[in-house]
Amino acid sequence: MACDEPAALSGIFTRQNSASTISLDFEPDADYKFVETLEDRYKCAYCHLVLHNPHQTGCGHRFCQQCILSLRELNAVPTCPVDKETIKMHEVFKDNCCKREVLNLNVFCKNFPDCSSKIILGRYQEHLQQCVFESVQCTNDGCCDQILRRDLKEHLSQHCKFREEMCQYCNTCVVFIDIKNHEKNDCPNYPVPCLQNCSQIILKKEVEKHHAVCPEAEVDCPYKQYGCLAKVKRAKLAEHENNALREHMLQILDKNSQLEEQISDLYKSLECKEIKIQQLAEAIKKCEKEFRQYTQLFGKNSNLVVSTQALASHLDKSARLESQVKQLIQMANQQQSKLDLRPLFDTIENVKQKIALMETYDQRLVVLEDQSSKHDLQINIHKAQLNKNEERFKLLEGTCYNGKLIWKITDYKMKKKEAVEGRVLSIASQPFYTSRCGYRLCARAYLNGDGSGKGTHISLYFVVMRGEFDSLLLWPFKQKVTLMLLDQSGKKNHIVEVFRADPNSSSFKRPDGEMNIASGCPRFVPHTVLENTKNTYIRDDTLFLKVVVDLTDLEEL
Repeated sequence: MACDEPAALSGIFTRQNSASTISLDFEPDADYKFVETLEDRYKCAYCHLVLHNPHQTGCGHRFCQQCILSLRELNAVPTCPVDKETIKMHEVFKDNCCKREVLNLNVFCKNFPDCSSKIILGRYQEHLQQCVFESVQCTNDGCCDQILRRDLKEHLSQHCKFREEMCQYCNTCVVFIDIKNHEKNDCPNYPVPCLQNCSQIILKKEVEKHHAVCPEAEVDCPYKQYGCLAKVKRAKLAEHENNALREHMLQILDKNSQLEEQISDLYKSLECKEIKIQQLAEAIKKCEKEFRQYTQLFGKNSNLVVSTQALASHLDKSARLESQVKQLIQMANQQQSKLDLRPLFDTIENVKQKIALMETYDQRLVVLEDQSSKHDLQINIHKAQLNKNEERFKLLEGTCYNGKLIWKITDYKMKKKEAVEGRVLSIASQPFYTSRCGYRLCARAYLNGDGSGKGTHISLYFVVMRGEFDSLLLWPFKQKVTLMLLDQSGKKNHIVEVFRADPNSSSFKRPDGEMNIASGCPRFVPHTVLENTKNTYIRDDTLFLKVVVDLTDLEEL
C-alpha cells in the first residue's frame, strides 16, 4: 500500500505479547555476526547495514524505515543514493516479504564462541534475555557488579557484598557488609561482657537487668541514710553489714538521739511561745482596763484635746499588741502542725479520692474511644462502598456495546513522566463489549513504550477480559482488530494498525483469570511523531485512541 504522508511510515510494526516484552524484531545499528555472508539485497542502500523495517522505493531499491525518513528530512527532494533517481514518497511502500526474510536470517550470539547458539535475527533479543553467557548487573540494591547470567545465582547467594544475611543472634535480615556493625550496635541478642568486670557474658538487651543483680557491681550501703558512706560490691554486701554491725547500730542510735533532741527543742520552743502568748493576753487585758478608765475620765473631763490624744495612743498600743498576739498564735500553730499528722492524713485521703475519680474518668474515656473507633470503622466501610458504587456507575455510563472504544487520555505529559520514572508503567482503558452479551475487552497503553519500543514509542495493546457470558461465546476469539491514533485537526490523518487475532495464541483463548496477556503493537507510534508540534495528535495535553473490532460473522446471542 502506498503511503501519502511520512508519518504513515511509522505504522510498520510486528504484533507481540506485552507480558513477555519480546517481539519478532531486532535492534538496528547493532553489530550482528551472520552465519552466512549477508547478501546485498538485505542491506540498506543508504546506511549499508542490515535492513530494519525495509521500505522499497519506486526505483526498486530498499532502505530502512528510518533511513527513508532521514533522506526526506535532509533534502526537500530526496534522491536515491544508488541511481540518483528522485524518490517519490507516494511510491514508497513497506516490503513485508523482505522483512520476513531478514527476520529469519541466522546469526551467531554476540557471546560467541562461549555461546554457540545460532538464532534467527527476529529472535535475537529473546535469546539474549536467556543466554547464560550474557553479562547482567547484580539485582541487589547498591551492587554494580556485572556477572554472567549463569553465575548470577551463585553471586547473589554467596559472593555479593550487598546480599542479605540472617543475623545469627536475632534472626534479622541484614545487608552482609553491615552485619558486623549490626551485631555490635543494634542486635539486642549480641553477647557482651558485663561492664562490672564480672566473668559473665550476657545479651545486650539484658545488660541493665543484669546490672541490677550483678555480684560485681558496686552499690551503696543500706545504712547510707544513717551516715554510712561505704560503697561495696553486691556480693560482699552481707559481709560488710556483718562486719560493720556495731558501727551501723551506733549511727542509728546517734540519728535517733538527734531526732529526740530536735523534738525536745520544738516542745521547749512551743512552751516559750505559749508563755509569751499568756503574757500578751494579760497585757491586753490591762490595756482594756486602762482604756475603760480613760473612757470614764473622758466623760468627766472637758479637755477634749488631751483625752483624744491619750485615747489614740492607747488604741495604737492595743492594735500593736493584738497584731503580735496573732503572729504568735500563727507561729504556735505552725510548730504544732509539724508534730501533728492529721493534716497529712487528710491530704492523703483527698489525693486518694481524686485518684479514684480520675480512674473512673479513664474507664469512661476508654469506652468512648472504643465506641468512636467502631463508628470510624463503619464510616470508612460506607465510604469505600460509596466509592465502589460511584466507580461502577461511571463504568456503566461510559461502556460501549458495539465493538468500538474511543479512549480519551488526559494529562499526557504527567502520565508519561510517571511511566519514564517507573511509577506507573501502563494505563488501561474502561472495558467495552462487542454486544450486550458479547466479548468483554479493553485496551492497554505504555506511554514510554514496552519491549522493543521502550523509551522511543507509545505501545498499544488489545486485551481480552473475563466476561459474564464467556461460557456462551465461541473461543478462541478470531476477529480482526484495528488500533488507531486519532488526528484532532479534522483532516482524519489517523495512524492505523490492523491485525487479526491469532487463534493459536494464548492471548485470545477463553480467559482463566481476570484478563489474558495483552497483544498488540510495541512500536505503535514514535514519540517524535506524536509530540511533533506540526502534527495534531495531542491537543490540550490530551490524545484519543480508538479500538475497533470487526463484528463480521460474529453471531449475536
